[in-house]
Amino acid sequence: MAKLSIEDLKKIKESVEASVTLREGGSRAKVNIHMGTCGIASGARQIMTTVMDEIGKRDIKDVIVTTSGCAGLCSREPMITVELLGAAPVKYVDLNPDKMREIFTEHVLGGEPVEKYALAVGSETTF
Repeated sequence: MAKLSIEDLKKIKESVEASVTLREGGSRAKVNIHMGTCGIASGARQIMTTVMDEIGKRDIKDVIVTTSGCAGLCSREPMITVELLGAAPVKYVDLNPDKMREIFTEHVLGGEPVEKYALAVGSETTF
């Protein structure tokens, strides 16, 4: 196994810090990816990777990414909930990476829910 250089360690540190900031920092939007065992089996990890890739390639700093367990609708996984400041949360179901990219662009960044993938609008908010 090759030895890590100081530059390699700096890159790893920057990557981890960026990930933690996205999950813990204040923001204008929050994307909660439901990752119970049913969600993971249905592709929630792919959804998480897609969201993190979109955030990384666009260098977005004001979107929180969180995870939760099962939302109780195993047959509709993978699922996410998108919350924007001042708007009702939207729960999206039956996702894949292409749908997730569309939701990210239209709803998370553009503020317009994507009704064709939405299951429900509204519930308790976390901020």
